[in-house]
Amino acid sequence: MTQPAQFSTFKDTLARRILSDPGVLGQTNAEDEADALYDFTSYLAEEVWPFLPAELREATYENRDAIPDIDDLSLESIPTTFSDTLMSCGLVDEPEAAIAFLRKVLKSYVTEACAPPPVWSRTRTTECEICEREVPLTYHHLIPREVHDKVRKKKWHTEAMLNSVAWLCRPCHTAVHGVASNETLAREFYTVELLLAREDIQKWKKYAAKQRFGLRRR
Repeated sequence: MTQPAQFSTFKDTLARRILSDPGVLGQTNAEDEADALYDFTSYLAEEVWPFLPAELREATYENRDAIPDIDDLSLESIPTTFSDTLMSCGLVDEPEAAIAFLRKVLKSYVTEACAPPPVWSRTRTTECEICEREVPLTYHHLIPREVHDKVRKKKWHTEAMLNSVAWLCRPCHTAVHGVASNETLAREFYTVELLLAREDIQKWKKYAAKQRFGLRRR
């Protein structure tokens, strides 16, 4: 079963905690490689994740007010395998320390999972996000503005997603609007990744990438 984005965020914060905590660094084998860290972190995250409150597992900017205070959170349901694993690896010396370790991870996780959406104008790239050429760019509203009211009514996306943009050259921008209606773009192709999954956009990308950007017409 595919894990939600929040699980990846939790796993990443757990990995960073293992790497950044001075006490942990002093007890970790210096020869451990990235694959070993990945496997170890994945195991710990999978052990803990199902036992976290639903409010934490579904944490987003929109429902941030429902997130319980981590210091007041009861973690009695966390399986003992989590504490046992940390202790057996010398990362902590007692179960209470393992829970304190987890609380620190959860605080970082909540901060990241509930971070406000980016100011989309600041996501500007230097290359077109489709053809990858360094040419003058325009911004494409991934959820076209003319269907925002319908998107809200049908609850297709969160409010935070409405102003998300992709930075495209003018030819790629025109190509995107030529393959689907604004409603279809809003419902089915609201990220660059989803656009690039289309066969016609892939064909266009290969064509556009070979075109040299010339002088602007006067």
